[in-house]
Amino acid sequence: MLIETDVNLKPYNTFGLPAVARRLVRIREAADVRRVVDHPDLGLAPKFVLGGGSNLVLTRDVDAVVLKVEIPGIRLLEARDDAWIVEAGAGVAWHDLVSWTLDHGYPGLENMALIPGTVGAAPVQNIGAYGIEVKDRLEAVEVMDLITGRPALLPAEVCRFGYRDSVFKHSDFGGLAGKSVITRVRFRLPRPWQPVLGYLEIERKMAETGITAPDARQVYGWICAVRRAKLPDPAVIGNAGSFFKNPVVTAEQCRDIIGRDPGIVHYPMGDGSVKLAAGWMIDACGWKGKTVGGAAVYDKQALVLVNKGDARGAEVVTLARAIQESVYGRFGIRLEPEPVVV
Repeated sequence: MLIETDVNLKPYNTFGLPAVARRLVRIREAADVRRVVDHPDLGLAPKFVLGGGSNLVLTRDVDAVVLKVEIPGIRLLEARDDAWIVEAGAGVAWHDLVSWTLDHGYPGLENMALIPGTVGAAPVQNIGAYGIEVKDRLEAVEVMDLITGRPALLPAEVCRFGYRDSVFKHSDFGGLAGKSVITRVRFRLPRPWQPVLGYLEIERKMAETGITAPDARQVYGWICAVRRAKLPDPAVIGNAGSFFKNPVVTAEQCRDIIGRDPGIVHYPMGDGSVKLAAGWMIDACGWKGKTVGGAAVYDKQALVLVNKGDARGAEVVTLARAIQESVYGRFGIRLEPEPVVV
């Protein structure tokens, strides 16, 4: 277990925002969590779990003990008749896991290619893209209790997954936020594999290429091309990916909005509700390219806020709140941020 003091967190959040961790512990195996719990100084101190920092807006220094999860490793745990069970360490980069599964012949995660962050953070946020969410592919989550230091294996059905939500994001009513650390994640990749193709960008790629029955590698390539064309690389310009959730409304609410804004992009859901494109609404309100200090709305995709190079967390928050008020004023919809603000 490695303990560091006064650590600059700018390299550890994809927004590149300045902040300092008073104490940081690198968690490189599950046993390190138990060592933290048993430590005379760290055990009772507040904890802050940090993965890839891709879903984080830092507005201040962090006094809590930062647990930087860096647990490595990917392996095929089991090959069933109906699925491959793949296990990955919480510190593995998410995209590296997606690539590994395809390289080894275990498709099923390709629609979520190039999502930034780590494997351990994926269930917390229930990440998803192009018709697939982590909950659709999750078998179980291995956690370590931050009070007792004991391990537990949680099946998917107890994780209370919702749209960009899970039991790991809440501290009340049995939530596990601040009470546990995800150390490993098991994925269930269905056999036989079936492509998920119901999104406009994928349909365009099918039309362009003439491929109507793509394999997993082709879908992966299309998703990577689409994301690279419209989303900035955090290694080049700081960002946290999509900053706002796509709001879900009733069919009646959607009809009302369409009556006022016929062009709004929307996606009917299986339960009768409708998902609205937050990026379209932000763009319609004229925010693309606008700035507050060093923070800006990305000029190619209004759903993404970026760091022009010297932004502070407070500027990102100010810009986000101004966008929320603008969208609410026009559409009557209150956008909800995806990143955690600290």
